[in-house]
Amino acid sequence: MKIVAGLGNPGTAYARTPHNVGFGVLDLLAGRLQGAWREQARLKACLARVGAEGAELLLAKPQTFMNLSGESVGALLRYYNVAPADLVVVADDADLPAGRVRVRPEGGAGGHRGLLSVIDACGTEAFARVRVGIGRGAAGEGLIEHVLGRLAPGEEAAVRQAMSVAAEAVLCLVAQGVDAAMNRFNGWNAADADLSGTNERG
Repeated sequence: MKIVAGLGNPGTAYARTPHNVGFGVLDLLAGRLQGAWREQARLKACLARVGAEGAELLLAKPQTFMNLSGESVGALLRYYNVAPADLVVVADDADLPAGRVRVRPEGGAGGHRGLLSVIDACGTEAFARVRVGIGRGAAGEGLIEHVLGRLAPGEEAAVRQAMSVAAEAVLCLVAQGVDAAMNRFNGWNAADADLSGTNERG
């Protein structure tokens, strides 16, 4: 079994904020794979078990708030006896332009406190992550204000499209491995996509 954890903040007030991209991608996956969300208080997460490409996936949305995401992810890894190598984390990335998708096999937190919490809980940076670019926001806008605010209409459309592609990237990663997902999706940019959502440069 693999665990796919999407990072975000619980509650309707945060539902459409850039920082909740991870939750949004997992909601897309649950919808595509007919998963039903159930809250597990002892694991501090909403969970949905699904099957994809012959693999069993546990979709998880930590309910600890972003900066403590590792509390839930660590508990899930221990409870289900899953190694970090079988963990995929989906999160927003302010260092990527809005509408970009990037897959990585491992790496640092890059200033993302949710990822930092997961790294601390796992005791390693060696787990895959799928990141969705949300950009840095408007000039003069602070980072916290940006990630917890609302995107401009054009940026929101790009990010929503990238979220759908990120869901595909997760499925590719699970079925074919991280290298295949990197080759197919890294550099995907909503600005270069046609109306069908495919990348014009292949």
